[in-house]
Amino acid sequence: MWEPEPGWHPLPGGLGASTVGVWRTARGDDPLVVKRVAAPVAGDPPELSDPTHHAYWRREADVLATGVVAGTRGLRGVVAATVEEDADGITITRPWVEDAALSGLFVAVSLGRFARAGVPRPAFCARQQLRTRLERTERRGGWPTLGRTTAADVADHLWSRRETFLDILDSLPQVSQHGDPSHANIPGRDGDDAVAIDWSTFGVGPVGADLGYFSLMAREELDPLLDAYRLGLDDPRGSGEPVDVDDVVLGARITAVYTGFGRAEWALARVAGGEGALAGKFRHPSVAPYLRALQRQSASVEALLGW
Repeated sequence: MWEPEPGWHPLPGGLGASTVGVWRTARGDDPLVVKRVAAPVAGDPPELSDPTHHAYWRREADVLATGVVAGTRGLRGVVAATVEEDADGITITRPWVEDAALSGLFVAVSLGRFARAGVPRPAFCARQQLRTRLERTERRGGWPTLGRTTAADVADHLWSRRETFLDILDSLPQVSQHGDPSHANIPGRDGDDAVAIDWSTFGVGPVGADLGYFSLMAREELDPLLDAYRLGLDDPRGSGEPVDVDDVVLGARITAVYTGFGRAEWALARVAGGEGALAGKFRHPSVAPYLRALQRQSASVEALLGW
């Protein structure tokens, strides 16, 4: 049975349905990161074995092993990563990426350039990520905890209209996307390009979607991020077709709003069972960041409510 080596230091975060753990270690003077991913076993959810589902268990290993993002424009993966597979799972070892303290605007430009970079689309690309996430939420009963808040009417309206907005996303130009962009997952820089880690949700999605995900935790407001993303899309070296500005705005807004409401529901549901009124838990440290991120999307929420 695989086990981490003594002396490896566990890293916070990065745990998904198939991730056993992530550790920092070193080889000589070179810092490394080791990630262990477990293969699905009998009884596990079928989506773990679906190459197009966002939860596909081995996608990050396939991304690194094929080198599909090793030299892509705008956003690229870590070079010199190794992938070792055994009967129980996969061990990924890659160099540690130092935090370059990238601004949100630089990341947004990089995401736009990546969207137009003409990245290959192998069979393991995630597709319709927001749709599959909302389908899972539907199986769990939707957003019942938000129904106990002052945002209940808004949440109910958006939830009832989700298929309309998901169909809109499907109709937008489909571009390459990281799938989970954040400052934590895009820490490094290589010249004019950003260096990203955790490619477990790499795939194809509506233009602007990556920016919508990123805007939820970015320091900058959505409008300047949109301008920066569009600047990246307009890179003359891009190989994709030109994209309409309205499509970018729609893709970003729909993705940000539905993801923001979903994360708020998840955070509130975790504390809702404790003593005291739900409203008294809005400032709980495990809840407040998600509510603040959602509040910052008020203009996008209003735009979707008027659709």
